[in-house]
Amino acid sequence: MVTHSSFNNTSQNNSNKGVCDVCNNEHCLVHNHSQTLLGDETTQNTIIKCKKGQQFIIEGAPVNGLFFIKQGTVKVFRTGINGREQIVRFAKDCEIIGHRGFGTQEYYSIGAIALQDSELYYFSKEYLQKILFENPAFSYDMMLFYANELNRSESKVKSISQMTVRERVIDTLLYIHRKFGNLRGFLNLPLSRKEYADYAGTTEEQVIRMFSALKKEGLITAKGKKIAINNIDALKNEISEHSFYLDT
Repeated sequence: MVTHSSFNNTSQNNSNKGVCDVCNNEHCLVHNHSQTLLGDETTQNTIIKCKKGQQFIIEGAPVNGLFFIKQGTVKVFRTGINGREQIVRFAKDCEIIGHRGFGTQEYYSIGAIALQDSELYYFSKEYLQKILFENPAFSYDMMLFYANELNRSESKVKSISQMTVRERVIDTLLYIHRKFGNLRGFLNLPLSRKEYADYAGTTEEQVIRMFSALKKEGLITAKGKKIAINNIDALKNEISEHSFYLDT
C-alpha cells in the first residue's frame, strides 16, 4: 500500500523535467500546463510506481494531493451500503485521480487500486495550492476541468437511474470498449463479473445472467474474463434513447 510517508522514498525521474511526454492531448490539463506543474526545479516531482493490485488512495484517509496517471490502469471505487464496493470509474493514461476531494474535503471519498503495474505523477496539496494562487491560467483551466467533471457526473447519475439492469450491463460493456478498445478481438481490460457488477450497480448474479443472454443472442463472446463484442451497433441501439456516451 502506498502511503504519504513513502512518497519521499520513491525514485524520481527528472530527465523529462518540465515536459509531459505522456500524450499530445490538447484537452489534457496536465499536458497543457506541464511547464507550470513540472518545470519548477524546486518541485518534488515524484513519480509513484504501483504494482498490480496495489492501493495508492485509501478511502477515508486525509487528502494529501492529486495523482496523474503517467502509465497504467486504475480502478476508482467507494464503499456503499453494507460495505459493498461501488466502482466509480476506470482510469488510464492521462487521467487525474483524487481531485474530487482536493480543496473541498479533508478526507478522500474514494479509494484507488492499480489494475496493472502503473506509474503516477504525485502533486502534493501544498504545491498545487501554491500553483493555483500564482498562475491564473492554470486556476481557470482547473475550474473548467471541475465544471466538466460535474457535468459528466450529473449526466451519468441521470442516465443510470433510468436504465434497466440489461441496459446498465450493456452500457458498461460499451464504456470499456470505448475507453480501452480491443486486444486481439477482446476488450482490452479483463474484468471479473463482480467488477462489472460493481460498476453497473447490480449483482454478480445479474451480470452472469445478462452475459448469458447476450451470448445466446450472438451479441458478445465470453471466454473467462475475456469479453468480445460481436455487434456493437446492436448494443448501442439498445441504449440510444439514454444518449449517454461519455468517457467517464
